[in-house]
Order: sequence, then structure tokens, then C-alpha cells
Amino acid sequence: MLWSLVKIVLFVAVIAGLSYGAAYLTESEGGLRVAVANIEFTLGPLQAVIIVLLLMLALWLILKIVGLLVAVLRFLNGDQTALSRYFDRTRQRKGMQALADSMIALAAGEGRAALRKAEKAERYLDRPQLTKLVTAQAADMVGDTRRAEDAYKALLNDDRTRFVAVRGIMKQRLAEGDTATAMKLAKKAFALKPKHQETQDLLLKLQADQHDWKGARETLSAKVKAGTLPRDVYRRRDAVLALQEAREVFAEGNSIEAREAAITANKLSPDLIPAATMTARSYIAEGNTKYAARVLKKAWEARPHPDLAAAFAEIAPDETPQQRLRRFSALTSLRPDHEETRLLKAELNIAAEDFPAARRALGNLPETHPTARVLTIMAAIERGEGADEAVVRGWLAKALTAPRGPQWTCDSCHNIHSQWVPICDNCGGFDTLSWSEPPEGSGPSPTQTEMLPLIVGAPATQAEADAEVIDVEVKKEEK
Repeated sequence: MLWSLVKIVLFVAVIAGLSYGAAYLTESEGGLRVAVANIEFTLGPLQAVIIVLLLMLALWLILKIVGLLVAVLRFLNGDQTALSRYFDRTRQRKGMQALADSMIALAAGEGRAALRKAEKAERYLDRPQLTKLVTAQAADMVGDTRRAEDAYKALLNDDRTRFVAVRGIMKQRLAEGDTATAMKLAKKAFALKPKHQETQDLLLKLQADQHDWKGARETLSAKVKAGTLPRDVYRRRDAVLALQEAREVFAEGNSIEAREAAITANKLSPDLIPAATMTARSYIAEGNTKYAARVLKKAWEARPHPDLAAAFAEIAPDETPQQRLRRFSALTSLRPDHEETRLLKAELNIAAEDFPAARRALGNLPETHPTARVLTIMAAIERGEGADEAVVRGWLAKALTAPRGPQWTCDSCHNIHSQWVPICDNCGGFDTLSWSEPPEGSGPSPTQTEMLPLIVGAPATQAEADAEVIDVEVKKEEK
């Protein structure tokens, strides 16, 4: 603070002195008279200015020479670095100026200028952790990947810049499509800085893309420990990864491990429908129908879905329609006003040939929410009650152009999937699929369990006729 004040005072004094001298020269008629050892010189205003500038230059040279002499004396007295420090001051000043200009150009998006200034700074400075870093970023900006990689490799030798170097090379491999190498580099970067959020997210995406579900769960656990992921989101995503791990294990034939992984996924997120159905089917395969029903009822209470009803039907596949209607009451009583519950009750009553009860279960859905499934069920009800063929075909004709209703839709890009997957096939989003209606009701049928015959099991005689009509109309649509 004091030194800054002194510099300000000196600056003001110099300006005042120069102003006074300029005013004196302009007012003097005969110019400036200088007497030295009985010799008198008379200088004009321009000559006086030139003499002053020469004196200032001479003073600067004298100061430089004095500084050099001081460095020489220090060197002679045993200071081995005195001379190198004297000459390095100038180089360092030029180098820092070039480095600052390079960083400014880099921030302004001028890659070529930043690269030139970085080269100049590298010649003057012995600071590779700075100059190489700016060079690498500038080379990346202009698309000179080879030069950028060389700069990043030079940074690998310094502990302070190793993470930056690994991350830079990893991004280059990703841009080239070399995901295998990028995965190794992402793991290395994650080991260097496990709390770095961008590295966590990138490694998690690469592991999910390569079906490394176990590794992805470890990365997800690191994210929640680092505080970069809310606990409830972590449980949901961990359930998704556990479910995929169960599917992989089941595909390999390890049914016991698959069941355990599916149970884990269901406990982490009971409303994850694929996990609930897989867990229930594993219990059914063991003959433990009580646990299977418990899992499905808990999932239905959280979010009714046709797949849950289909799995609930598999608990007793050989029961009669009337028996199934009574057993399903444990499920339909949980969310009686939900649209999926009403559709399920209508289908069950159609299978039991109680068409008035099916119409009552359906209620006003044909008017308030006329989806393809609702209108198809109405066609089956009309056929069961003996309506004219024209009425039945009228409902089916409406069903062909009606919205499909809820489907597995990506919340990010609204792409429709025929079945649930952890990663959107269109945008690559992780855990973005939800059972909801897309913005525009179009596309293929999301699941075969939404139609009457496959939900309620083996139909009776009248329901078989209804199923044939439905199959014919669906085939017409597909054509």
C-alpha cells in the first residue's frame, strides 16, 4: 500500500516537472542557457527536449550497467545464480506477457493467435505446466489433435497436471470413437479425482453403454458419497443398474444370482416395473407365489401397469375366468379409481362373459379418454352383448386412429419404445423412460399385454371370437 502511494506521488511529480519545463521553454525567448566550466550553451526548445531524452536514455543505461555490475559482484562472492537471475528477469517478463496474451486470445476464441502466443511464452518461460496446458487447449480449439496430444502427454509427467492431461486425451479418444481406450482413461481420471462430477458422469455413461453394470453401480456410489447426487435419485438409478445386472446374469443362465439381483433392484425402487415383474417371476419359478403376489401388489399400489397384471396372472395360469376375477380383486382394490385398474376390471369381466359389469368398470373412459385400448375393449363389450356387426366394427375403426395411450416414452426426446430399457435408443439418456402418454399419440403398440386376450389369459368361447376380430383389425393396421 505504501509503495503504491510512493509511486503515485513520483508519477505526479514527474508530470508536474515535465509540465513546468515545457512551460519554461515556451516562455523563454532566447532558449535555454546552460553554463558548464565557463562554457555557455544556448539551446532552443526542440534541442532542449532532445537533450532531455538523451539524458534519460543515458540514465537508463547507467542503471542497467549498475545492475549488471552488482550481479557480477554477487557472482564473484559465491552467488552462483546471480547472473542467471539478472538475465532471466527480462525473459520471464516477456514470457509472462506472452502467456497472458495467449490466455486472453484463448478466452476470446482466437485459437491461432493463442497458439502463437503460447509458442512465444514457451520459448521464454520454463513453466511447461502452464505453457503446455495453453498450447494443448489452443490446439484443441483449432483442431490440431496431434499437437494437442503431444502437449497433453508432456503434462503427464507433472502430478499437478496429470489429471488435466488424462482428461484431455480421453476427450480426444471419445471424439475419435475409441470408447474402449476412453473407458480406460476415464477410470484413470476417476482414480486421480474421484469427486470430479464431469468425470463421474462420463465414466457412468461409458460403463452403461458397455453394459458394465457392476462398475456403473460403483461409480454411482462414488457420486452419492461425493455429494453430487441426491439420495433418492441414487436409489432409483442404482435399482435400474441392479435390474440390468440381473438381466445379464439371467441371460448367462445363473438364475439364483439373477433372482437376488432382481430382488435388490425391487427393494431399492419398488415402483420400477421391470424389476417388480422380474422379481415376481423368479418367485413364481420357485413356487413362492405368496412373495410374488406381495411384490406385484406393492408395485401396483405405486404405479399400475399392464405388465404387472400379466405377471399377476402367471401366478395361477390354469384358473377359470371367474376364479381369476375373484383373485384379481386383491390387486384392483388397491387403486380402484386409476384408469389402468378400470381397464383391467373390464377385461377380466369380458373374459368371465359379464359384459354389463365390464361396461360399468369402463365407465366414461370412451368419452373422456378414448385410447385404442379403451375403444377395442368397447368393441368386445358390444360384441358380447349381441350388438350389430356394424357397431362392433365402428368401435374398431375408431380404435385404429385413436391415440395409443400410455407408452414407454423418453422424458427427454419423447421417443417411444416398445419395452422399457435403461438407456434411450434415440438420445442416449439414462433412466429417462416413463410410462406416460407421448405428446402425439402415434406409433406401434408398446406391449402385447395391453390387449384383452393376453391380459386375462385363455379366453372363453365368446372371448375367442372377440380376440379374432381384434387380431384381424390389428393386422390391418400393421399392413
